[in-house]
Order: sequence, then structure tokens, then C-alpha cells
Amino acid sequence: MAPKNLRVSACGTALRRLWWRAACALVASLCSIAVSAPPAAEYQVKAAYLFNFGQFVEWPTQAYDAPDAPFVIGVVGDDPFGKVLDDVVAGESLGGHAFVIRRFRNPKDISACHILFIGRNEAARLDETLQVLKGRSVLTVTDIAGAENRGAMIVLVNDRNRIRMRINVAAAKSSNLAISSKLLRPAEVVGNEGER
Repeated sequence: MAPKNLRVSACGTALRRLWWRAACALVASLCSIAVSAPPAAEYQVKAAYLFNFGQFVEWPTQAYDAPDAPFVIGVVGDDPFGKVLDDVVAGESLGGHAFVIRRFRNPKDISACHILFIGRNEAARLDETLQVLKGRSVLTVTDIAGAENRGAMIVLVNDRNRIRMRINVAAAKSSNLAISSKLLRPAEVVGNEGER
């Protein structure tokens, strides 16, 4: 019969192996989830961008209907964010204006909002949506490739698994929006007429 401390040691080694196998199985399952979830991660990042844009863009005072009016982020068409965008802004405010998320089925349904996200699935209606917003101080944000050349203000581009910005400064100015140089610095700027 083996000495008592040798039996404990063998038992400890067996437990460590069992724990190690369980840990490896857990890591493998998490890796498979991560591999299948890039779109969710992409829209988590884009939701954070939308939330933070409020701090780097200046809206005219008449952009709010009342002193206690909410700061509205709108999404037109099919919503690629799901609950993520709501979670990002929950309980947050900007200059005393509580964040609110509104979803619009069609461009004609768009009511008061400060930021409007136009998803890739809305590419066919981009021009219609931008026309509906003409003359309103709404920051238009999209992930439709090339939309900055069609009048969208900020385009979020997925470049080698990194989200990059293209900003059309002229489009923002035409809607009486001032974009901070802190937001312009890391972006590719178009329509800036020599300013940066």
C-alpha cells in the first residue's frame, strides 16, 4: 500500500488534470463564440461611437424643443444594434438632456433627433433619408460605404477589424453643426475646405 502523502499527491495531480481539461474546454467554447460574434462586437463599438459623438459635436440651441428635452439618437430602418445601443446610453445624459433611443421604420417617420444612424441595410434609401433631414440639425452617421460623398456627415468604416471614421465637414456645417477638432484629428476628413 502506498504511503498516505503519496496517495494525496496522486489525487491532487488527478484533480489538477481534471481542472486543466475543464479550463481548456471552457476556453475552446469561448473562442468559438468569439469567432462567430464579430457583427455583435462591431455594433457594440459603433454604439459607443454614437454615444460619444454627443460630446464632440455642438448643436445650435434651437436643436432642443425645451430645456428638459432629451438628447435623441435615432435609428432608421432595420436596427442592427438590438439592445446594445439602449444599454450604452442607459441612465446617461448630455448637458442635462437625458439620452433617448428612437427607432424609425421609414425616412418619412423621422421626428426630432440629434443623431441619426442609417445602417448598411438602408443604402437604397440613403438619398431619401438625407433629403428628409435637409435643413435640420441632425448628425447623420452611417456605415454605408462612400456615403460621405453623398452627404452623410460621419461614415464608420470597418478597416481590418478596426472602426475608422470619415467625416464630411461641409455636410455638418450646412446643418449648423460644429464638429470638434478632437473628433476630426483621428478621422479622414472630406469637405473641409482647407480647415482641420
